[in-house]
Amino acid sequence: MNCPQCTEITDKVIETRESKDGGYIRRRRECLHCGKRFTTYEKIEDIPLMVVKKDGRREPFDMDKIRKGLYRALEKRPVQTKQIEQLARQVEEFFSRSDREIPTFKIGAMIMEKLKKLDKVAYVRFASVYLEFKSLEEFLTELHSLLKKEE
Repeated sequence: MNCPQCTEITDKVIETRESKDGGYIRRRRECLHCGKRFTTYEKIEDIPLMVVKKDGRREPFDMDKIRKGLYRALEKRPVQTKQIEQLARQVEEFFSRSDREIPTFKIGAMIMEKLKKLDKVAYVRFASVYLEFKSLEEFLTELHSLLKKEE
């Protein structure tokens, strides 16, 4: 920390206080070179979690998009709202502990894995959009692989 008086970088902390809301820390400092006292405020920098799209674009991680995708895939399925919200939280918690940049294919793969266990129809709905099937044959291939795994 540079002293505002003499610009030296040697100082000592005299007093530390956390704000009432916990948003920052206030520190009283004293320059060891000139003796001037000054106050600094420290705040944790929140680096947003970014999603790397297929085309290389980056955008902030958006839980609402995940929720909307889950609700759409599970629409009219016998799955409770509580289960959908729990699944969304699991995805969010998992990726909040990972790198600051996440490729969309990792998010999609995790969601498909969880949907496959929860509801096979929802899995196929989600996969058909996420995997961007170009033909009926691709769709049927995925269905056949799903059916083989059940046997």
